[in-house]
Formats: sequence, structure tokens, C-alpha cells
Amino acid sequence: MGIVGYARVSSTDQDLEGQITQLRTAGCAKVFQEQASGARGDRPQLGQMLSYVREGDVLVVTKLDRLARSMVDFWRTWEQLRVRDVGLRVLNVEGLNTATPTGQLIMGVLAAVAQFERELIRERQAEGIARAKQAGRYTGRQPLAPEVVAKVRELAALGVPKARIARQLKVGRTSVYAYLE
Repeated sequence: MGIVGYARVSSTDQDLEGQITQLRTAGCAKVFQEQASGARGDRPQLGQMLSYVREGDVLVVTKLDRLARSMVDFWRTWEQLRVRDVGLRVLNVEGLNTATPTGQLIMGVLAAVAQFERELIRERQAEGIARAKQAGRYTGRQPLAPEVVAKVRELAALGVPKARIARQLKVGRTSVYAYLE
């Protein structure tokens, strides 16, 4: 039985060290870590961690929202852990045991709360953006530089997949799609 940690922050300017320290203190021999939004599906370290854990292992996260930000995302991840008999421990929820029906119920409630919190954040963010736009302080995302747009179109013409173009040029996939329409 191994104790495996997963740490995640939403952006590259946030620090993972606090989570890593907590996970190491909780006995995690291996810690998977990434700086990626939980709202998007692009979390390669989560995939690697899910491939790494084995029957009898316990996955440890500092908070449930580090693992998933929506009910669908949580249940998808939880099902992958459950069918492989991998336990889940959330450090900020003392005494949670996912091996029991009660523990599974609590986990479901926590996942719902995490999604609710995410929706509240989005709502507040939208309100803040609307106020900033009204005051003339928000102009939105800056357009891509013309040379980057040219490179996007060049790579697309060569048949390079849009997701690969985005990764290669370090731009958002939605930007790639927008400039190719």
C-alpha cells in the first residue's frame, strides 16, 4: 500500500509548496503536481497519477477542489479510483473514510460544495468584469501578435492539429480556433 499525493494550483504564478509540504507531512512518498486550471480538462499529471496508483493505495489531496471542480469531473475521477480499490483522503476533512457508504456520501456532498463554490467564483468574476467594462477599465484579452496569427494559419495549412498548434505556440486553443474561422 502506497500513499500518493496530488497537488494542483490554477495558474503558473501560484505556489505549490504549501500543498507539497502538507502532502509530505501526511506521508506521501510520491507527489504528482501541476499548475493547471481544474476547470479545464488539460491536467496531464492527474492522468499520470491515475495511471500510477494501484489497488490498496491511498490518494491524498489537501482539499477536494484540488482534485476536481465539478461534480462530473469528481465522479469520473472517483470512479477510476474506486474500481481500482484506491482510497481517497482529503486533508481538510478530518476522519473521512471513502471505504464506507457514509464516507462516499460525504465525498459526494463535498464535491457538490466544490462545484457550488466554483460557480459562485464565476458569478463574482463575471460581475467584476461587467463593472470594469462599464467603468472602461476592462478591454479583454489582447489579440495575438500578427506573426503568431500567421504561424497559426501556416501550421493549420500543414495539417497540424489545432490542440498541438496551441501547445506549440503557447496560446489558448480557443484563440487558435478563433483565428482559423
